Amino acid sequence: MLRSKVLSSLLENQQSVCVKAYSRLHLGFFDLNGASGRKFGSLGISLDNPMMQLVARKSAEVKVEGGDVKRTESVIAHFMKTLNASALQGMEVCVTKTIPAHAGLGSGTQLALATGMAYSHLYALNLQPTQVAQITTRGARSGIGIGTFLHGGLVVDGGRGDNTFTPPIIARASFPEAWRIILIMDAHHQGLYGAQERKAFNQLAPASRQQAEQLCWHVLMQALPAIAEENLEKFGVAVQALQEATGDYFAPAQGGRYASTMVADVLRWLQAQGVQCVGQSSWGPTGFAVVANQSEALQLITLLKQQFVNRHQLSFVITSACNQGATVVSS
Repeated sequence: MLRSKVLSSLLENQQSVCVKAYSRLHLGFFDLNGASGRKFGSLGISLDNPMMQLVARKSAEVKVEGGDVKRTESVIAHFMKTLNASALQGMEVCVTKTIPAHAGLGSGTQLALATGMAYSHLYALNLQPTQVAQITTRGARSGIGIGTFLHGGLVVDGGRGDNTFTPPIIARASFPEAWRIILIMDAHHQGLYGAQERKAFNQLAPASRQQAEQLCWHVLMQALPAIAEENLEKFGVAVQALQEATGDYFAPAQGGRYASTMVADVLRWLQAQGVQCVGQSSWGPTGFAVVANQSEALQLITLLKQQFVNRHQLSFVITSACNQGATVVSS
């Protein structure tokens, strides 16, 4: 953990707040048609690692140290401007742990929510995470990052209707404790975000209603029951259906079913080894594989490092689901 003069000062101050928030996998959308009156809808999982952490206190100015400095400063500035909060002054922040940016792990939403909740706690604004999401313009299409911030575990959001501010969380379940998730990360590639992401959504035609109905069935009658019964094979079937539909839909924008050709190679190799639950999180490039336990994950990591020894930009991380939401602790 980063230990700096700013952090030491914050920890010694009795009016400081510490926020921990966790990355997430976005497994795919299940209604890209919208004919029913709602659009998008998605399935996701909160991850124990990577995670982010920041410590903050009141300040006469805005000062950020540690990781994600520019993005954190931007969030605070937007937050204060939207609230017209000049009378509340600023905030001094040390970001001690970060989630990789633009990797498909939800770093932007977690940073925005963590920063906004820290500000709310310090100035006793009593804002809920959904309100912070609206202020910081998160959740434009998916509510997964907001849902995992609130609850952890596996979450389903209900998409956007005509009057939706943030997509509602309509289902939440604890992810099996024994299951492990292998992240496949490509250090030389970034997923779409910002203006590029908005352009991609605007240019793609609506998916078919029949496909949306099939994917809703996969989520409701396959993925959720499989989690309740801890049936990894059935869960993998549902995730694969989402991945194929979502990946092929966005292929014109990201250059194929998967954003990174190297990650795609790894996922195909894993499937050839019999791993049934694989895919890409959000716009990627991060890929994932869900396996039954720690032992299986360790064995696969060993094989992956041997098989892809010359793919230096790739890295492999074993993590598990986080079945709790973010924490906000005052001191």
